[in-house]
Amino acid sequence: MTIDTKMDLDNDTYKTLLESTRAIPWKIDWDTMQFAYIGPQIEELLGWEPSSWVSVQDWADRMHPEDRDWAVNFCVAQSKAGVDHEADYRALNKNGDYVWIRDVVHVVRKEDGDVDSLIGFMFDISERKRTEEQLAALRRELEELSFKDGLTGVANRRRFDVVMETEWNNACRNKQPVSVLMLDIDCFKQYNDHYGHLEGDQCLKRVAKLLTLAASRPRDFVARFGGEEFIVVMPDTNETEAYKIASRCRELIANEHIPHTGSDVSKYLTASIGLSTAMPDCGDEALPFIEQTDRRMYQAKQRGRNTVVND
Repeated sequence: MTIDTKMDLDNDTYKTLLESTRAIPWKIDWDTMQFAYIGPQIEELLGWEPSSWVSVQDWADRMHPEDRDWAVNFCVAQSKAGVDHEADYRALNKNGDYVWIRDVVHVVRKEDGDVDSLIGFMFDISERKRTEEQLAALRRELEELSFKDGLTGVANRRRFDVVMETEWNNACRNKQPVSVLMLDIDCFKQYNDHYGHLEGDQCLKRVAKLLTLAASRPRDFVARFGGEEFIVVMPDTNETEAYKIASRCRELIANEHIPHTGSDVSKYLTASIGLSTAMPDCGDEALPFIEQTDRRMYQAKQRGRNTVVND
């Protein structure tokens, strides 16, 4: 066997090995930007015959429009710099669908350092992407659940802490007022004692729904603060407007006519509300503001319940 014959045999062996893998080998000549080779597996994956992959323009054209610019620019820049790289993008299937591809690229240089060619492998990562998307959706769902009160469906205390900090900082930065009301259902212990905890849970759900109706502007935020207490954050809201919303909360609950035999205020469910408005300066803390609102809520109870206190 001559050396040339042995080299041909080796080349044939390498080609057979390459074309028997699920990865799709390819080579591009840098000077002409033409495909020197692409594995026949490409037709099984995307439906396009190997002979239809002539230039890098075919590669770019068969890419999802949302991925094309960044993927092409990234790969060209890395190749010019002589840096091996990877890129994930969606490739167009001949039937019109898209397949997630990972391109692993090696830059081959000439003796003078100029780029000679690019060689690489395409991998079908569609299943991996589907799994990643499912996990991402699950994470979003778990995050949403972690910020939601499991009983009433409104936000929980943890979510309130995040939103309050954000809106407080916005108010500081934009020199806008922010208002907060805290609401406590009157005589709720007696309600539970008389009607039972299951009915008590239903009562909390109804109150949460009513508060959501009363504070219905896009940035209004309702949360269960704990037990039978709820809190409403009203960004960019002055005291006059905030008082209207607080009064509407109180009136909606009273007008819902939820029976409350154990109440010493009314035969129907009522609520006491504390209300505060601030125009915070940068450096002011939100906690004293919340504590003030909490004190006003208890003052509302001391003044006979079923009322709003804002001073």
